[in-house]
Amino acid sequence: MYIWEGVSEFVAVAQTNSFTLASKQLSSSVAHISRQVTALEARLKIKLFHRSTRKVALTQSGEMYYQHCRRVLDNLADAQKLVSNFHETPTGDVRFTAPVTYGEEVIMPLVNDFLLAYPDINIRVDLSNQRADLLYEGYDFAIRLGHLPDSNLIARKLSARKLIVCASPTYLAKHGTPQTLNDLDQHNCIIGSADSWRFRHNNKNQQLFVHGRLRCNSGYALVDAVRKDLGIIQLPDYYLQSYIDSGELIPVLEQFQQNEEGIWAIYPDKHYLPNKIKVLIDFIGQGLQK
Repeated sequence: MYIWEGVSEFVAVAQTNSFTLASKQLSSSVAHISRQVTALEARLKIKLFHRSTRKVALTQSGEMYYQHCRRVLDNLADAQKLVSNFHETPTGDVRFTAPVTYGEEVIMPLVNDFLLAYPDINIRVDLSNQRADLLYEGYDFAIRLGHLPDSNLIARKLSARKLIVCASPTYLAKHGTPQTLNDLDQHNCIIGSADSWRFRHNNKNQQLFVHGRLRCNSGYALVDAVRKDLGIIQLPDYYLQSYIDSGELIPVLEQFQQNEEGIWAIYPDKHYLPNKIKVLIDFIGQGLQK
């Protein structure tokens, strides 16, 4: 029915404020999106967008029309979701991104287990510490760690992490165990990519600048250094927990440890999350709770 022609294209442009981003979202050409929206405006006899070389913005009439169209498309997505749920086994392609080390150490083993359980789903994972634009770069979701900046993305908390300060028993026996944050001035701090360590003191988060002989942006390299008695380290628990459990490393300054930080799955603001994506996020979340 011609009444629907251009509506999906119009909604995509309204959501992204861009014909280019709308074309990526719908896997179509910019020219096609533009033709469909222009034809829709002609049928409605109203101007839906203010256009310039740099910006696309809804007109007042366009905003009203968008709100109604969005509800209609959301209802259609709900109907499609009900139908898709009849399929016992999710199928299709999923693409997501995750931080490099956490992805290698924690996420990818879960993804491999998922592939064994769901043979009809194909997954592409990009491990990167750069924060990707999910919509522009075509990701279904991302795994993010720690504090999330404000955005229009939906965030689902999967688990939590904590920062631990620790050292080897041999190092502590030789140099003493720090009791206060100021004591760190007397120790060789093994430093990562940040100049400061994070603590909580007097009910306030605090950043403390530390110094030491080794600086490296690899968590594995830093763990090797602390295991070889070179100093004190602060890293997320997933680097250190197995060594702490075995007694090879000893936590210190635990009274100044910050509250746990979230581990999140974030995805574009969609009323309907495809079943293949939901099942994968659920699987990862359950695996992180074990």
